[in-house]
Parts: sequence; C-alpha cells; structure tokens
Amino acid sequence: MKRTLAIVAITLMAAPAFAGETPRADDAQVYFVNLKDGDTVHSPVKVVFGLSGMGVAPAGTENDNTGHHHLFVDRPALGAGADDAETLENGIPSDEHHVHFGGGQTETSLTLTPGEHTLQMVLGDLYHVPHGDPVVSDVITIMVK
Repeated sequence: MKRTLAIVAITLMAAPAFAGETPRADDAQVYFVNLKDGDTVHSPVKVVFGLSGMGVAPAGTENDNTGHHHLFVDRPALGAGADDAETLENGIPSDEHHVHFGGGQTETSLTLTPGEHTLQMVLGDLYHVPHGDPVVSDVITIMVK
C-alpha cells in the first residue's frame, strides 16, 4: 500500500500543469507591435509580437513569469470558441487557426488570402496551456489586399 501511494504521489508531481495552475505576472500584456485593428496589408503579412510584464521562453522551459506566443487566426477570441474548454485544460491545438511559436519566436510572416482576417495573440506556458489567468491580446481584424 505504501509503495502504491508513493508511486501515485510521484506521478502527480511529474504530471503537466493544467489551466489555472501556471501563474502569470499581474501586469502581463501581449500585443501586436506593427498591426492594429482595421489595418489594410499585403500578403505575406509580417506580425511582430509584443510582451510586457513577462518574458519569452521556448516551450518546455520552466521559468517563472515566462511563456511563448501562439497566434489565433480566423477564429473566435479565446473563451468564445467551441473548443476552448479543451484548450484551457489540455493546451492550444496546432492547426491553421492556432499557430505555435514554441521556439520563443517574437515575429512571423503569414501568408493570408485576400480578404478580412482576425488575429489574436495568446501566451502559453511550457505545456502550450494558457496561464491560469490567460494573457491574451485584443482580437484585431485586418484586410489583406
């Protein structure tokens, strides 16, 4: 019995954090450095990520008050999407609507079709899970010519 309890305790200590367990700095903010709501741009679109109050660290790096960027493209804001309960518990998916920058990148170039597109930045912890109090930008809408 003692051995079973020890194994359970070790397993729980090694388990990844879930939403709400990775703290964030109170003053943390993510924002778009070079884009604003309503901008008209050409593809490929350069997107520069801004972060204040916390630091950027590659995925898998366990340092207090750090995270890495994710870009939500053409989907509802975090908290308004159909899959967001899953995202907040198990991590941000990786697909055409959820772009990961787990290497600690702070900018990218996106190829977008002509027309209207929405963008939102979401900071993820070392496991790609939004922080307990998610660090997110406003959703912006851009027009690609």
